[in-house]
Amino acid sequence: MNDEVLKRLYQVVLDRKANPQEGSYTCYLFDKGVDKILKKVGEECAETIIAAKNGVEEDTVNECSDLLYHLMVLLAAQDIPLDAVLAELDRRSAKIGNLKQMRVTDHNT
Repeated sequence: MNDEVLKRLYQVVLDRKANPQEGSYTCYLFDKGVDKILKKVGEECAETIIAAKNGVEEDTVNECSDLLYHLMVLLAAQDIPLDAVLAELDRRSAKIGNLKQMRVTDHNT
């Protein structure tokens, strides 16, 4: 997979914003506003954490997909282009190899 699937999804989200369609969940989110979108991002984030903690790969993949979708809606609601996020990820990837001192962490707490 490359970033094309993310770009296609983002274009669908932008299209729903520009051309609302009856019964569209994406349009419902835009209609309810940024507070509702943020609530959904938070819910999906929590569900992703729970799924990952439970260790069921299929559930984690599904929740990550839901989270990515809701993040796309948030970006579109705030007129932030997906390319800005992809460019920032690209910029950060240049830092690979810039290692930091490892700390001992208690993973049981």
